[in-house]
Amino acid sequence: MNGRGAPRLVNERLTQGVALACLLVMGTWVLFGPSGLISWSENSRLLTERQKELQRLTADTNVIRNRVALLDPNHVDPDLAGQLLRTNLNVVNPDEMVLLLD
Repeated sequence: MNGRGAPRLVNERLTQGVALACLLVMGTWVLFGPSGLISWSENSRLLTERQKELQRLTADTNVIRNRVALLDPNHVDPDLAGQLLRTNLNVVNPDEMVLLLD
């Protein structure tokens, strides 16, 4: 009985050792992995930054979308057309005065 029990005991300890090693690896992964507890605050901070950036980009998109709507060839906004002519082509009306500021 002593001869048969020793290999079984070694086999059980080996199995327990492998199981313990697997549990330690999994526990380490839970703590330090890419979505682990340690990186949770970093991921939360990045999410907040990205949400702010998304809001800013959405606002910029809405401004551009509005400007495109104002430049529709069928219904051009006269104020925007005049502003673009003055800015891009340096065109002024005869009754306007140009002031140069230093």
